[in-house]
Amino acid sequence: MTEEQQKKIDEAIERLKAKQQSVEEEQPVNKPHEEQGVPGMGGSAPKAKEHHSGTEAARSRINEEFAADDNPFSHIKHVIGVVSGKGGVGKSFVTAAMANMMAKKGYRVAIMDADITGPSIPKMYDVHGPAMGNENGTFPETARNGVEIMSINLLLQDEEAPVIWRGPVIAGTVKQFWTDVLWGEIDYMFVDMPPGTGDVPLTVFQSLPIDGIVIVTSPQDLVKLIVKKAYNMAGMMNVPVIGLVENYSYMTCPDCGKKLSVFGESKVDEVAEELEIPVLGKLPINPEFAEKVDWGVCYEIDLPELEEGAKILEQL
Repeated sequence: MTEEQQKKIDEAIERLKAKQQSVEEEQPVNKPHEEQGVPGMGGSAPKAKEHHSGTEAARSRINEEFAADDNPFSHIKHVIGVVSGKGGVGKSFVTAAMANMMAKKGYRVAIMDADITGPSIPKMYDVHGPAMGNENGTFPETARNGVEIMSINLLLQDEEAPVIWRGPVIAGTVKQFWTDVLWGEIDYMFVDMPPGTGDVPLTVFQSLPIDGIVIVTSPQDLVKLIVKKAYNMAGMMNVPVIGLVENYSYMTCPDCGKKLSVFGESKVDEVAEELEIPVLGKLPINPEFAEKVDWGVCYEIDLPELEEGAKILEQL
């Protein structure tokens, strides 16, 4: 790593820490609808009177009126939201890639698949339900590389059955993934959220002790608008933005080795500079990645492009 790259990482960490410390005493933007849970999922987990998960800074940003109850059998140190302003940018792939990188470094890692109507994380890891449980809650499924996973697909009898639920039920399910799942000891939890700024991101921002979010985008003309939607929502909810990941950034020609900008020239650096947030990585298009995802072995994908992002996460 060059001296300039290290300087950028240090500056990004300082800005993030400053944001975490400048907690404003504001009421949530909107009071969420009355939330309902997913039928048949636990619901009997003991309700903790004391907090067992999340950092003090993250906890201080939550209005206790909306906070999800901790499960006393879960101890989660850091919670990272992964969001995008639009669909089709490979957000779940980036979620898995970051989780896998932290797992390779020896951390205990989990993924909460909060994309209730479009879950894809179990397929990427070739994990299947039904998830088991006991009187204390539901156990997550464990991938071959040790990543703990909970997804609605692990609770459905038919993985291909559509989830046709209204917002309050979906939001309630996400909170149950926090309250009723026995996560155990986790260093980093990544919350894979659906695209946009709807019910699920609102519920997660208001209810869970989020350290910050990672915004996933792609090199298109709409990138500025897309990123700013997610960035502005995080700002309204007083949630720090850890950085940006640009997916589909380029493709390397297999014959000549030249980098090809398939979706146009990258604009993520100028957006990141304007918003004063770091670029955590620029990920290439690679047919081998798609093949490994289809086979459920996404953890075999090596992405050194995310190394700088991992360093920032390690210093949260």
